[in-house]
Amino acid sequence: SDVVLQNFATGVMDGLGLGYEELKKIKPDIIMASISGYGHTGPHRNYMAYGPAIPPLTGLSAMTGYEGGPPQEVGMAYGDPTSGIHAAVAICAALVARTRTGHGQHIDVSLWEAVAALVPEGWMDYVMNGTQPARQGNHDPWMAPHNCFRCAGEDEWVTIACGTETEWHSLCHVIGQPQLADEARFRSAPARKANEDALDQILTEWTTLRDKWEVTRRLQAVGVAAFPSMNGKDLVEDPHLNARGFFERLAHPEVGVRTHMGMPWRLTHAPNGVRSPAPLLGQDTDQVMRDILGYSVQRIAELKDERVLY
Repeated sequence: SDVVLQNFATGVMDGLGLGYEELKKIKPDIIMASISGYGHTGPHRNYMAYGPAIPPLTGLSAMTGYEGGPPQEVGMAYGDPTSGIHAAVAICAALVARTRTGHGQHIDVSLWEAVAALVPEGWMDYVMNGTQPARQGNHDPWMAPHNCFRCAGEDEWVTIACGTETEWHSLCHVIGQPQLADEARFRSAPARKANEDALDQILTEWTTLRDKWEVTRRLQAVGVAAFPSMNGKDLVEDPHLNARGFFERLAHPEVGVRTHMGMPWRLTHAPNGVRSPAPLLGQDTDQVMRDILGYSVQRIAELKDERVLY
């Protein structure tokens, strides 16, 4: 193999006799990527970690929530996908380096660091200003309006953000209240921030009477950033994402046709796509043992008889 990728806790692979130093004896140019909660060095290296527990360690939860409230759970296990993405990029870099130097290397990926690298605002604010970013719900430090607004229908929302005076004036015309743009309490961005609660109430009175897509189309038509706050159903059924082929429907031999999320990038000379649905348990065992590991058909059959393989 060119690359060994593992995400056991620190020390497990060494305990199994499969650590990087041992593998390097077998294949000197091997690349090994190890994903763990806190990395393979440092005082916390032996601590346990799971993806959902990582955001609070990175400052992300501290920045999430409403003013005066506690830190909030962000709703997903960011550590798992982000560490995998970082590991994939690092593996590509290590493969390029090996073509130039002939040497493999060990890649040490930490869930903690993988997520922390994506949310630099908190620690940069502290390092540069000696302060911590305040929790502010759906608001922005400078822009107003900037919030999720309730729309017609059950649990339907639209997100609106105005970043310039031109956008603010355009929004006022769309909601039928052009005079708001010239009121002293809303005449500038600082004034709108100071009177944000009143501004949010005015917009809510307008959005609650309208479908989220109507609000989106009317505001986008005049250059105001607005879009529905999407849920899972909205995403899967969205005509734009489906027109781009982001979702694909594939037939599975046991569960029938299922929707799969495609790749979030498009290559000019390669198809975007999921090649196949998830394999059945043991579906690829024979191929892996035969074509990759070099076992004979007879030996594979023996291992199955011994219940080593399934």
